[in-house]
Amino acid sequence: MSALTTSYEITSRFDTEGDAQTLLYEPPAKPLRFRKTMRYLFDYEGDAKALDAFVHEVLVDRISQESHQDKGPLWTGTAFILDYGMKGAALDLEKEAILNYYRTLKEPGFKLNKISLKTRIYVFGDGADPAVFVRDIVNPAIQNSEVTSA
Repeated sequence: MSALTTSYEITSRFDTEGDAQTLLYEPPAKPLRFRKTMRYLFDYEGDAKALDAFVHEVLVDRISQESHQDKGPLWTGTAFILDYGMKGAALDLEKEAILNYYRTLKEPGFKLNKISLKTRIYVFGDGADPAVFVRDIVNPAIQNSEVTSA
């Protein structure tokens, strides 16, 4: 069986754009807005439907959240998108909890080779400087980040 890769982006049904000032140590020069999601990237082998069922059972709250599989950016009009997560050698408690749950399954229907978790922040507004967000949000000792321009 060959390895497959897929991603799920989890959003809240009730969240709206927030003031980006709440993410930064000092207010931006111009008003900026943001939206935050969680991305889960899976390298796996086996049944894609079984992985989908696992994701919806373990990672998605059916009442307050929605999942988006293998989609591009969910919102348009962004100044940039910041993805950040724990480095491979850093302890990621959420990742470990997911893996521990997976290991308890007798017949999951798929083999989980690797999982990566990323927080995704969509930033909206003119004059948004990605370097300021990376500086104030990402801890370079334990996290890596990637900025995608609009």
